[in-house]
Amino acid sequence: MAAVEAGQVPATSVPEDAARDATEAVGAGPEAPLLPAGNRLSLHLYPGGCRRLLRLCAQQAPQLLEVDFLQLSGHEDPQLLEASLARLPWSLPHLRSLVLKGGQRRDTLGACLRGSLTTLPTSLSGLAHLAHLDLSFNSLETLPACVPQMCGLDALLLSRNCLSELPAALGALPSLTFLAVTHNRLRTLPPALGALSSLQRLDLSGNLLEALPAEIGGLGSLAELNLASNRLQSLPGSFAGLRALRLCILHSNLLASVPASLARLPLLTRLDLRDNQLRDVPPELLDAPFVRLQGNPLGRPPPDPPSPPGTPMVPEMPRLLLTSDLDSFAVTPQGCSVTLACGVRLQFPAGATAAPVTVRYRQWLPEPRLVPLGPHDALLSSVLELQPHGVAFQQARLGWAKRGRGPQRGGPSVALALMSPLAWQEVGLWLLFVPPRARRCREVVVRTLSDSSWSDLETHLEEEAPQAGVARAVWEGPALLRPAGPDRVLPRQRLWAHCQVPHFSWFLVVSRPVSDACLVPPEGALLCSSGHAGVRVTFPAGATEEPRHVRMQVVHVGRRELPALLGEPEAAASPLLCLSQSGPSSFLRPVTVQLPLPPGVTGLSLDRSRLYLLHRAASAATWDDITAQVALELTHLYARFQVTRFSWSVPPPPQPPPPHPLACRPPHPRLLRYWLWYTTKTCVGGLARKAWERLRLHRVNLIALQRRRDPEQVLLQCLPRNKVDATLRRLLERYRGPEPSDTVEMFEGEKFFAAFERGIDIDADRPDCVEGRVCFVFYSHLKNLKEVYVTTALDRRARAVRGQVSFYRGEVPEVVPEEAEAARQKRGTAALWMATLPIKLPRLRGCEGPARGAGLSLAPLNLGDAETGFLTQSNLLNVARRLGPDWPAVALHLGLPYRELQRIRHEFRDDLDGQICHMLFSWAERQAGQPGAVGRLVQALEQSDRRDVAEEVRAVLELGRHKYQEGLRHTSLAPRNLASPDRSPSPSPEPAQT
Repeated sequence: MAAVEAGQVPATSVPEDAARDATEAVGAGPEAPLLPAGNRLSLHLYPGGCRRLLRLCAQQAPQLLEVDFLQLSGHEDPQLLEASLARLPWSLPHLRSLVLKGGQRRDTLGACLRGSLTTLPTSLSGLAHLAHLDLSFNSLETLPACVPQMCGLDALLLSRNCLSELPAALGALPSLTFLAVTHNRLRTLPPALGALSSLQRLDLSGNLLEALPAEIGGLGSLAELNLASNRLQSLPGSFAGLRALRLCILHSNLLASVPASLARLPLLTRLDLRDNQLRDVPPELLDAPFVRLQGNPLGRPPPDPPSPPGTPMVPEMPRLLLTSDLDSFAVTPQGCSVTLACGVRLQFPAGATAAPVTVRYRQWLPEPRLVPLGPHDALLSSVLELQPHGVAFQQARLGWAKRGRGPQRGGPSVALALMSPLAWQEVGLWLLFVPPRARRCREVVVRTLSDSSWSDLETHLEEEAPQAGVARAVWEGPALLRPAGPDRVLPRQRLWAHCQVPHFSWFLVVSRPVSDACLVPPEGALLCSSGHAGVRVTFPAGATEEPRHVRMQVVHVGRRELPALLGEPEAAASPLLCLSQSGPSSFLRPVTVQLPLPPGVTGLSLDRSRLYLLHRAASAATWDDITAQVALELTHLYARFQVTRFSWSVPPPPQPPPPHPLACRPPHPRLLRYWLWYTTKTCVGGLARKAWERLRLHRVNLIALQRRRDPEQVLLQCLPRNKVDATLRRLLERYRGPEPSDTVEMFEGEKFFAAFERGIDIDADRPDCVEGRVCFVFYSHLKNLKEVYVTTALDRRARAVRGQVSFYRGEVPEVVPEEAEAARQKRGTAALWMATLPIKLPRLRGCEGPARGAGLSLAPLNLGDAETGFLTQSNLLNVARRLGPDWPAVALHLGLPYRELQRIRHEFRDDLDGQICHMLFSWAERQAGQPGAVGRLVQALEQSDRRDVAEEVRAVLELGRHKYQEGLRHTSLAPRNLASPDRSPSPSPEPAQT
């Protein structure tokens, strides 16, 4: 005890090797150790934090006596870590919070690594004031013996370790109010856990618990209980004793029943029972508003009776629920059910993989190279990538049950995937998608990349009602979209597209015209359209020698739609028939095609001179009139004709292989179309081409709004015409701006650009910018929205800047029109210009600067030098927008004291943007003229686990260096070009003069 009071460490308290390392650590390095800021000492942010702590302890710094918060990294050298921890009771006697977390480092795949901590020195039990202990993300297999002896402990965090059990001595912590042991390997709980009378929050999610001890009902103070993602099959009756319980989370277990007494807990506000095996629940819970029951087989019949004795038992499948910070998960031969943070679900049956496999996923924003669409397809989801690519799942083994599939309607035959020893199972994928607006004669399919070409998988839809919360199949068979009826999909319901996947690749959900397919054998076949009963193709016997696949799609044309599109009241057309096939284009015997006559026309009253049969091959740009080449047989309702080949033109030469792995063949590339027209026009081919294009166009409006509290933030969006009013009503509380543009027409997947003009420019280099213009890709069912920050080189102190943003099609025009009135003369589908909307940056009053946030003065600032690259004010603003809640860690790595962070938090306590900008720009102003400032910023971002922002900064620096070198070469070769106002070299690295 005398040694403790004297501030010295007993020689026996530190192992010999650790003591030697501590001595070496104290003498290593000429730099002075970091002194604590106030009562906090955060050494996990610095490399060699244990060495710094050992230096402070060796110097007996008086500031250590005031420290009550200490954080070290779990990735330190184990011996140094043990030596540092052993000194804490004597060097930091008033310590109240100790954080020893791992997870700051990542492996090559980006997954967080566990820390090296496996135990704690027994001397830590001498920390009499310790109330908070965080040992998360380490390698603990057993709870250190000193932890149950910390009688004053209030919060204990043991998440993401390797614990298989908890000791009974844990129940001897009388002051413990919070216990978190998530994502470990716990199979049972000690009965002594019920002795924690002060425990208020208990989190045991992500373990292997199969049952709970009855003593858990003794936790009379427990308010929050999380047992999600375990293997619980029932709950003890003692749950009724948890009278203080407010939140109870039990989702993703194997619960087959729950006690009715849960509904009588007086303070319960939420009971989460999602994704269990509940087929029936007590009426009290079924009607309770605080109960969530989605994902349960409510109302379904019970499973089949158990197998006879001797039948091998299939183990229960683990369930994983990934959070947003995880992009990978492990699949073992046991199989698992996975729910990704984006809502996508995957199910791997037992035997899917012969060995454990790490699966990575990523969601991509849609763009043309990732989204192969047909002429009448619509994209309904983002693009999901699953890695490793091309890895096939386990195939069937000899002697196991096996069932095959023939050709599927709505998609090609899917490769057989997995089998368990008892039944054939496949790897399932559920993708969330946006319900399509057009539903008649259309279906939803999952499209995937397979063998260098895109193909459609057999897809079924499942819905989840917002109230009942029970997922069910919308209808059996292909995922048809019915326009009305009791099974109509409601807009607020969540929809999944369910399919079986043979291997990992890219996946997306599209809406397409109903597709019907058949295998035509030499004996002949009849192919009928499921969307339009009058469309059929008859293949006689002997039409082909070898079986070939034929696919049919029918595009419905409304009776009033075509005259409105063309302005021709007398024009009428039948449904558009699209055919594709495998094998040679010719048939040995004529094939009979039947099409319904155009609306309002019958075979008894029509004028045959006004009836035209048009054909268009996949590679052709025009519609060919083939009326004279076929013999049309007319009935009262239908027209029939015979063809011996589906192609009426010479097939195009083979194309070179695509340069990009995703630029592969679209689905059904050999698509041939037949269209029956009835019109008085002689140029029917041009009329059909016009209708063909307009049927694929979407009528949209463009908007440009500025945020009310920050006019430099501009929202750009392309909206379908019927959604403009509702969207503006929602946005005008925070934004203001001009009226939407006139209605324009756009194709699905069409590129367009937004260009800021008349003195207004984009504030930062963006990856979606081409020559200073923001690039968009229009998808009718997705949000075509971007928010950008703008700036100006004009003096806003004198007057406001009145600029504009113009929208252009396809490619960036070389000459931007100066006047919107002149540009309006270019209106039309083929014109590049679409719309121009005004943008106004208000006049700056007084000493107000262009910065956001109170008390900030963001004068023109260039951080860095010409050789290593500059970061301008706009670059730093872009960095600030990306930091978010991670800014305190970046600030500490930049060397800002903790007291300054507290001052910034207080000064901008209601403004996160103000906190970030004030921190970053005040640091940048102090670094002006100092070498290596940009390098320190990049290093601080990396040490704060913001490598994404660090990579962006490196890209900006590389771009700046490239422009600087180009400017030097340009200046040395052609100095007279410097005077040109239109073509200037790269911007000068010197700060702008004011």
